[in-house]
Amino acid sequence: MGDLLDWIISFLFLVTLLIIVIYQLTCLADLEFDRRNPYDASTKINRMVLPEFGLQGLLCLYYVLTGHWFMAVLSLPHLFYNIRLYMKREHLADVTELYNTNKWEQKKRVYKIGHIALSIFITSYWYISFSYATTKY
Repeated sequence: MGDLLDWIISFLFLVTLLIIVIYQLTCLADLEFDRRNPYDASTKINRMVLPEFGLQGLLCLYYVLTGHWFMAVLSLPHLFYNIRLYMKREHLADVTELYNTNKWEQKKRVYKIGHIALSIFITSYWYISFSYATTKY
């Protein structure tokens, strides 16, 4: 039952991360189609960056503490990328450069969504396999 709860919590972490990144991507798409000005878009994106980084760090720590080493190793590249962005001070969207870097910012978010979707797929598989294994007929 403990492993089943671990996978449910992991799934909730991942879905929250996915929602945050999709929200950022939506703000960038709104900027691209002139539905939002650069100041509003960068403010909304920057407000969600640190919670995303913190949640990714907590997720990786959670995998390590629960002993799910494969998922911890799988989430490390995303975590190291976020740490590198933070250390180089490139994690926030710049208001003055947002139009010029919009495509690159969108591409980064799409890759993050792909990584999170892969993690959700693997987590769902483990969740289903553990829930099937704990079911008694």
